[in-house]
Amino acid sequence: MPKTDGTNERPGDQYSLGKILAIWALAAVPMPVLAFVIAPAIAPGESWQAGVTVWLLLIGGMIWQLVLSLILLARERVAWRWPDLKARLWLGAPRDPKTGGARYRLFWWLIPAFLFYAAVEQSPLGTFIGELILIPLPGLDTLSRLDLRILMVPELVGAWWLMGVAVVASVFNYFLGEELLFRGVLLPKMRGAFGKWDWLANAVLFGLYHLHRPTGALSTVVSGLAWSLPSRRFRSIWFAVILHGVEGIFVMGGTFAVVSGLAFR
Repeated sequence: MPKTDGTNERPGDQYSLGKILAIWALAAVPMPVLAFVIAPAIAPGESWQAGVTVWLLLIGGMIWQLVLSLILLARERVAWRWPDLKARLWLGAPRDPKTGGARYRLFWWLIPAFLFYAAVEQSPLGTFIGELILIPLPGLDTLSRLDLRILMVPELVGAWWLMGVAVVASVFNYFLGEELLFRGVLLPKMRGAFGKWDWLANAVLFGLYHLHRPTGALSTVVSGLAWSLPSRRFRSIWFAVILHGVEGIFVMGGTFAVVSGLAFR
């Protein structure tokens, strides 16, 4: 079997619908198991210790996504060289849809994409959309709401190791885990199954992947369009990495405020 750099999108080079759904399941199913089964068994209750436990376990789930991505690339026999990985995973500069040439100025599309994301996710609209899932599945409201604000307690002042956890979480959440798998590995291989709507299907899969945050899954489907559409149109994962990574600024800042004691002054 010849090696591939992932630059073409002929049907034979694309993933089947069954393979896409199988990859999604391998990434998604472990997360609620870790959050709602294993975590309560290790650290029951809703204390800050339980919050740290859930956070660490979910980081483990995102590290698994890196492993899964590497397995998929190995099975495709993608050469472990930067030019090949750059082409396969869309790690290059944005490309003009008409000419195919690299155009860094296309990054200006980050501005409207971010405004759309913020209008959905960081507003009451996002909460409303997210909780629509409770209409057909009201039982989901009984699950613990995974919220890092549970860690805003004086007991963690001076716990600088938590900054290390925040750094690792950010690396795997916004690049080497979720984004590498969903926008780097999956998105370039979804056109064969979904045609020109592959970016929409990618956003749906990414949103529904959040089974560990069920009341936020639907809002993530909508807000995630801001990541998948420009990544697809301009064939660059960096739109998703940068936009998703904005969350990391708040995670890092909030963690620093807690461990330094600034949050309690």
